[in-house]
Formats: sequence, C-alpha cells, structure tokens
Amino acid sequence: MADRAVPRAAGKPRPPATARHRYRARLHPGAWWLWALALGTAATRTTNPLLLALLVAASAYVVATHRSQAPWARSYAAFVRLGLAVLLVRLLFAVALGSPIPGTHTLFTLPELPLPHWAQGIRLGGRVTAEALVFAGYDGLKLATLLICVGAANALASPSRLLKSLPGALYETGVAVVVALTFAPHLIADVRRLRAARRLRGRPDRGVRGLLQVGLPVLEGALERSVALAAAMESRGYGRTAEVPARVRRTTAALTLGGLLGVCAGTYGLLTAEGGTYGLPVLLAGVAAALAGLRLGGRRSLRTRYRPDPWDVRAWLVAGSGVAVAALLTLASVRDPDALHPGVVPLVAPVFPLWPAVALLPALLPAFVVPRAPEVPRIPEEPS
Repeated sequence: MADRAVPRAAGKPRPPATARHRYRARLHPGAWWLWALALGTAATRTTNPLLLALLVAASAYVVATHRSQAPWARSYAAFVRLGLAVLLVRLLFAVALGSPIPGTHTLFTLPELPLPHWAQGIRLGGRVTAEALVFAGYDGLKLATLLICVGAANALASPSRLLKSLPGALYETGVAVVVALTFAPHLIADVRRLRAARRLRGRPDRGVRGLLQVGLPVLEGALERSVALAAAMESRGYGRTAEVPARVRRTTAALTLGGLLGVCAGTYGLLTAEGGTYGLPVLLAGVAAALAGLRLGGRRSLRTRYRPDPWDVRAWLVAGSGVAVAALLTLASVRDPDALHPGVVPLVAPVFPLWPAVALLPALLPAFVVPRAPEVPRIPEEPS
C-alpha cells in the first residue's frame, strides 16, 4: 500500500515561506572560507597593483550582493580600513627606516639620526626615494588585499554555523569559542547598563574609580552566568566522550600533529623559491594526514547536528572558483613573473597582463550561482 502523507496537526502553523527559502539558500560557511582564502593565496603570488585591485573589486562585489543583515556581516568595512592602515604603516616605515631598494629619484631628505656601530644596516631618516616608496606600496597593498579577502569570509560566513561544522575532534574547541562569542555581547551590554545607571545617579563612570566600580559588578555577573551555563551544559550531557582504545588515541595524535607540521612545511616551501619542488607534495601529504587524524578523533565525540549545512553543488562551485583563481595565478607567476611582479629599478609603470586578469574572473562566480537570501521585512511600529 502506498504511503500517505500525514496531515499537519491542527494549530501547528507551517514555517513561513521566507524562512524555508532562506534555509535552502544558505551556503556552507566552509565554502565561503575556502573561496576567500584561495583569493588571499592568489594575492600573495603577485605585487601588480592592477591585479590586486581586481581581486579587491571581485571580493567587494560578492560581499555587496550576498551580505546578510546580521551584525557580524558588517565586518568587511572594518577589514578594509585595517588593510588601508597596514598600507599606510608600511609606507611610513619605508620613509622613517629607509629601504634596501636603491633609487635615483629622490623625493625629499629627512634628518638622519646617528646610530651605534652594532646597528649597522639600520638607519633612521635620510634620503627617501620614489623607488623605495613604490616598492613599499606594492608590498603593503599585497598584505592589505589578503586582509580584505579574509574580511570577505568574515562578512559572508556565519561564525556560529562555521563552528557547528567543525569536525568531531575539535568539538571542545568549538564549544569554547561559541561560549566566548555568546558571552562577549552580554559583557558589553552589562557595561553599558551599569555606566548608564551610574550616570543617572550622578556618580562617575570614567577613570580608575569608575572602572573599578563598573568592572567588579560586571565580573560578578559574568561568573554567575558562567556557573549557570556550566550547570546547564552538564545537565544536557556536554563533554561526554566515547571509549576509545589507547592505540587509536596515539594514532590520532600522531596523524594530527604530523599533518599540521606537514602543512606548515609545505606552505613554507611554496612561499620560498628553494622549496618549490617539495612544497606541494609535503602540503598535500600534511593535509591528508591531518584530515585522517580529525576523522579518527571524531569517534570519541558523541554529538549530533541540528539541521546541518549541506555541502552541495553550489559549495563545490564556490570553493572551486577560488581554488581555480589561486592555481591560475600561481601558474602565471611562474610563466610570466615580470608581469605579475613589476620592477621598481628602473621605475616603470605596471603593465596590465591580459590572461592573468582573465584568470581572476572565476572569483565572481559565487555572485551568480549562490541565490541571494531574501530580506526580512521590518514591521512598522504602531503609533502610541
């Protein structure tokens, strides 16, 4: 006999259509992070300001089209300001401390401070050349682009959903981070409430005295809240572990630590010219060992996920688009290093390499394959 649909219980409303659509439109947060980190990896392979500007523009367009209304989604502007601050600091260091780049175009000369003999190779002040400033600008712009790409991941991926997607071996770490993220807004709200109460009573809320008289109640409330949370978590079974043999525990620790060391060694090899031959194999072996260790470590975690985020075709497309950009730009840096690393001695204008610029176009793929989440309409307040 064919199965019949069970009718919905009376009085139990169906979830709103916007909520169901928003859940289906959600993308796995790991895909956003892989896409952003791959763009950051591509940014480390070039110092061409035109290509770096294209990377920033691609990340900004995706963030502008898919950013939600959540408070954590506003972090992109903060990372942009941080990147500009890093660029400015890099230029100031080049002006104040000099640069090893020789130059002939002198812009201005600062008073040079004499240093002792043991500080050879370091100078304060002196001649500032255009070549040194341009080299520092290229270097600072590369780091700023990397920070902006990380900011795009922070603005697109929900932190709580990302922590929920952690493997079972990192369960305790994820719980600790979630608790910390939950307590931080409460602490800020307590500080604001106590300062407002003190101002209403005519008492000082600034200075050392105000800090002590506001900080102690906040600390007391945080301790009480943490004890209540610990009791609630213990009553719900947090911290339970399965019986795992000692051999499996040792194998898990060896695979995880060895894999992390392999990832570090492989990454260092990829970033240096001498380790170009062994960098990629060591990195892949380290990633495989770390994943195997996390897989084994997840056996001792007895937990389930409520409505886990699926890794679907859209997640593969988003992550693959970022990896494709990183791979193509790495290949371009090997085949045409002069175009991706413009020279400063002699001082020449950077050229616009055509096919490396075309290789950055897959970074825009998430803007078209991921549907935009519908905005929740705000209910107007009734006049009193």
